[in-house]
Amino acid sequence: MKTLIIGPSWVGDMMMSQSLYRTLKLNYPKIEIDVMAPAWCRSLLNKMPEVNQIIPMPIGHGKLALKERYQLGKSLRNSHYEHAIVLPNSLKSALIPFFAHIPKRTGWKGEMRYGLLNDLRVLNKQSFPLMVERYIALAYPKNEINSSNDLPKPLLYPKLIVQSQDKVTTLADFNLSDKAPLIGFCPGAEFGPAKRWPDYHYASLADMLAQQGANIIIFGSEKDHQVGDAIMKKMAYSSSCINLAGKTSLEQAVNLIAACKAIVTNDSGLMHIAAALDRPLIALYGPSSPEFTPPLSDKATIIRLITGYHKIRKGNADEGYHQSLIDIQPSQVFESLMQLLTRFNDQPEHQEK
Repeated sequence: MKTLIIGPSWVGDMMMSQSLYRTLKLNYPKIEIDVMAPAWCRSLLNKMPEVNQIIPMPIGHGKLALKERYQLGKSLRNSHYEHAIVLPNSLKSALIPFFAHIPKRTGWKGEMRYGLLNDLRVLNKQSFPLMVERYIALAYPKNEINSSNDLPKPLLYPKLIVQSQDKVTTLADFNLSDKAPLIGFCPGAEFGPAKRWPDYHYASLADMLAQQGANIIIFGSEKDHQVGDAIMKKMAYSSSCINLAGKTSLEQAVNLIAACKAIVTNDSGLMHIAAALDRPLIALYGPSSPEFTPPLSDKATIIRLITGYHKIRKGNADEGYHQSLIDIQPSQVFESLMQLLTRFNDQPEHQEK
């Protein structure tokens, strides 16, 4: 069965979509899964062995571009797709499979998609509280899965495959060595500092880890580079830290995260990548809630001091941070990280600096 997946446009969502691909491959071993997604997703999709082919989505996120979508769908008519699964909930995301004349087109009801999808599912959010459950449910016939309780357990979590040589090569590209334990920090987050653990807390934690003989790598996009610099300026042992935010491609970041002993991260797309790489990780939450999109890993520890979801994009304390994240102390994160590393036999040897 040849299947086209219309993939999501966000890092975290793209990572969670791999659970669908893994489930489809388990249920239908001979399935061919092609994924249409933005070009930047190639770095992630190339590391998903379930994906047969990556089809670039040339149309920018949010653009209707009806003529372009028609032409793209028309170009796929001879690709012999039997099934399409549309993961975004927008009307425009369902247009290409419709224009491609794919016989079966599956997706959640979403935004006025009657007719465009002929295997339309009506979502009860309480029945599928996790986004990953909503993705996985689309791998099964319509009447077979009515709630998350019906999904076979355990759920198949995302699992990126990074070759050892890719890690070695990327470490060399940045003159890095893994002789000392590498701990990755992902201090960025969408919508500014309200979802970020304070830079001064990251700095304190980095110093604690440096005293244990670890080296710290700061990951993120170009807009996170300033945050990385702020962390390093507040460190006593800044020589043990390198700020690579904005300095790596996404593929290089994935390879380097795979080389790290552990990751400390805010609620972000990189958190989901670290989880899919099976890295021990500490996920720090404030206003956003882990109840919908938690890190999908048995090696993740979530630290959060409040409950519920708070739609906050501006913090309520100095520098725009949220008080619930300020209240998470570096000593608490350090102890949780040491416990996590001990559990997986990865604790750095003590080495005074």
